Amino acid sequence: MSTTVTPPPKKLNRIGLEITNYKGSKTTLCAGCGHNAISERIIECFYELGVQPWNVAKFSGIGCSSKSPAYFLGLSHGFNGVHGRMPSVATGAMLANRTIFGIGATGDGDTASIGLGQFMHLLRRNLPFIYIIEDNGVYGLTKGQFSATADLGSKLKTGVINDLPPFDCCALALQCGATFVARSFSGDKRQLQTILKAAIAHNGLSVLDVISPCTTFNDHEGSTKSYSYIKEHDELLNEIDFVPFYEDIAVEIAEGEVKEVEMHDGSKLRIKKLGRNYDPTNKFDALRAIDEANQKGEVLTGVFYVDTNKPNFMDLLNLDDAPLATMPESKVRPCRDVLDQVMEELR
Repeated sequence: MSTTVTPPPKKLNRIGLEITNYKGSKTTLCAGCGHNAISERIIECFYELGVQPWNVAKFSGIGCSSKSPAYFLGLSHGFNGVHGRMPSVATGAMLANRTIFGIGATGDGDTASIGLGQFMHLLRRNLPFIYIIEDNGVYGLTKGQFSATADLGSKLKTGVINDLPPFDCCALALQCGATFVARSFSGDKRQLQTILKAAIAHNGLSVLDVISPCTTFNDHEGSTKSYSYIKEHDELLNEIDFVPFYEDIAVEIAEGEVKEVEMHDGSKLRIKKLGRNYDPTNKFDALRAIDEANQKGEVLTGVFYVDTNKPNFMDLLNLDDAPLATMPESKVRPCRDVLDQVMEELR
């Protein structure tokens, strides 16, 4: 006598979707790349919070990081822009339809080098948008040259030493207007998940600088963006184990502690994690904390700053709630009298 085996019920989120509805295509990035861990956290967070994937718009520029949107939220909209110009494309799209949820994946080269000017204007506008910097300190797509976030004294695989000081994207974000500023490590699953969920709930610009070591060009001894250096210089939440080459590095770090994280090549990264007694509503304390960590050679992680009172760009412009494409001509085009007045003023 045969018995029928009933398959277990599918696990659904609060809007009735499976986690597969939040996944993207198969990654083509290098094995062990921290960018893939970031994509996985995005998938988990949007699924667990029940965000409608078809209401999300993903944006990116050029670089390894800008390939990431293909690997998460396959049911959402997407636009891959010109190198460094993602912020203006995202701003235009969000202004045209304020009902969409915007998220951008970019890199340290895309943001802090060719895209620095666009990044600055995104900050001052406080667009309701999640801006994730997948930060590895190099141009991974063009053979590993230093980016503008590469630390002074760090070394390329070729032996070249960086003799220029870096931009700290979180410090720039704090000074120029972002209302949610945080840093995490791609291998710290718990912390990155928590920060991402907070960013999803935030009604303003969320800047997340995620240290994401490049296994091909920037995970060697002498690099300050390697897995091992971050583990050494970060205040991590938990103990760290050695991770073999090309395996994802996962860590847990105790709050308020500094831990050394060993990278694939044996080098170490020092990560310091903020404790619960830190006040993220004080911008000056946030800047001071970042500066003190930098002086000690530590990579400070956590939520640095949150401002829930500053109006976002949509509120400042007093935009209509309806998408631009759905508005009648009477709302989007000045009437004849107004046009005649403008022409008269230009005579």
